[in-house]
Parts: sequence; structure tokens; C-alpha cells
Amino acid sequence: MSIWIGSGMVTLGIFFSVIGSIGVIRLPDFYSRTHAATKPDTLGLMLTILGLAVLEGITLSSAKLLLIVLFVALGNPTATHALGRAALRSGVKPWTSRGDKA
Repeated sequence: MSIWIGSGMVTLGIFFSVIGSIGVIRLPDFYSRTHAATKPDTLGLMLTILGLAVLEGITLSSAKLLLIVLFVALGNPTATHALGRAALRSGVKPWTSRGDKA
């Protein structure tokens, strides 16, 4: 049973990562691309690693994988926020619905 759950989580993780990659290609400006690069990819990475931990079972390796998930959950949003804030302070303008920069 756990092989199905773990494989499903890994598959979902890969799906979210691919969707995030498509978003980076298709979205118009820095801020929306940053959002597309980090939100789905963070979820995709976390689901993939959690799926690997489920497939591994209760071992020291799965405990290490859970620590990686914790660090990803704390580090990725913090780094994205810092990146967006630095872009805003340096004058990068967001895209508007008219197609021009604000």
C-alpha cells in the first residue's frame, strides 16, 4: 500500500514541478515568473521528497529526507521574498494588464 502512496506523491511532485517550469516560460514579468518558479516547485520538491520518504519506510534515511523537506519549506519562501524585495528596491516594475510597465 505504501508503494502506491509514495509513487503517487512522487508523481504529483513531478507534475507540480513541470507546471512551474511551464509558468516560467509563459508568464510576462519578473515577479510572476518568480512566483511560478518557486510556489509550484517548492510544493513539487516537497511532495517528491516526502514520497521518497514513504517509499523508504521508517529508517534514518527517511528522517534525513524529512529534514530536507523542513529546510526547503523554510528556505524557499524566504529566498523568494528576499529576491522579490531586492527587485522592487532596484526598480524592477511589475507588468500591468495593459501590457506596459507600471
